[in-house]
Amino acid sequence: QVQLVESGGAPVDAGASLRLSCTPSGRPFNPYAMGWFPRPPGKEREFVAAITWSGSDIYYADSIQGRFAISMDNAKNTVYLQMNNLKPEDTAVYYCAAAGGSTYYSPSNSRTERPYDYWGQGTHVSVST
Repeated sequence: QVQLVESGGAPVDAGASLRLSCTPSGRPFNPYAMGWFPRPPGKEREFVAAITWSGSDIYYADSIQGRFAISMDNAKNTVYLQMNNLKPEDTAVYYCAAAGGSTYYSPSNSRTERPYDYWGQGTHVSVST
């Protein structure tokens, strides 16, 4: 069984920065790709960023306007989401997701939940004015 463990969420003021982390645990597991999907209050989960395990392919939602950066530390088996200039609309539970293989993963599918086999419990980010 694979579990994804997220951390780094916190209450912050607008303009602050946070770095979220996600690490697979349980059985040995090297995902094909990982992504971050925040769920704002009262809304559906949405895509913000994805990265292949090799780090060769990175995708972002247009909405983040260059404020977020996803990265991978293969030595630590950890994916990060660096979030800068946070805004109140970034308030959400941020979920980490992992795709076990490449079958359903593509540049377009990476922005949907379909290719991801494992999900974390989420970490809360709250941005106040």
